[in-house]
Amino acid sequence: MGTRTDQSNPKKMIIGIIGGIGSGKSEIAEYFAKKGGKLIQADKLGHEAHQQEHIRQMIVQRWGERVLDEQNQLDRKKLGSIVFASAVERANLEMMVFPWIEQRIRQEIKEADDNPSYQFVVLDAAIMVEAKWNKICSKMVYVHTPRYLRLQRLINQRGWSQQELFQRETAQLTLTEKATLADVAIDNSHSIEASQKQIDRLLTSWQLANECSVRNY
Repeated sequence: MGTRTDQSNPKKMIIGIIGGIGSGKSEIAEYFAKKGGKLIQADKLGHEAHQQEHIRQMIVQRWGERVLDEQNQLDRKKLGSIVFASAVERANLEMMVFPWIEQRIRQEIKEADDNPSYQFVVLDAAIMVEAKWNKICSKMVYVHTPRYLRLQRLINQRGWSQQELFQRETAQLTLTEKATLADVAIDNSHSIEASQKQIDRLLTSWQLANECSVRNY
């Protein structure tokens, strides 16, 4: 279950969002945040990590200039094609970027703790469990969406193929493993309004509901 084992002892509840690729985790996380939470997006922090000069240098030293674009910046698509094809290469990249991302996550949690306008924290991280960031969380929410719907969304939104989805999925824990680590699941296979009602009920049960705390994103 999503019981916190981290020793930094944040003051506010930290809600971790997990689920399959294309399940709509970010959409769910954003709605949680609109109801009074501080949203931390690990993917956004991952982009920032790749822009850090010392991390960029390590990446280029490992994989060469083939991972750079015409502006001499890291090309995430080129890098992704390398690391998602090899567990060894993926592990090497994780060792380079995960510590920096975790440090930023903890920094943002601390800022949320010190900000009275936030009631709780929402952590949206695709590789939450793989990076062991679930240990930071008070509650874990699993977002359930059938595979055919997830694939449809990824084709429409990102232009992915079935092969690309399979390659990314094999780099993560199985959905069964993720679901067993969650405290609760949200069915995101219907309308967004239906999902939002489930979130509202959760926040009420966790005594975090505050209809006046709606943020604009």
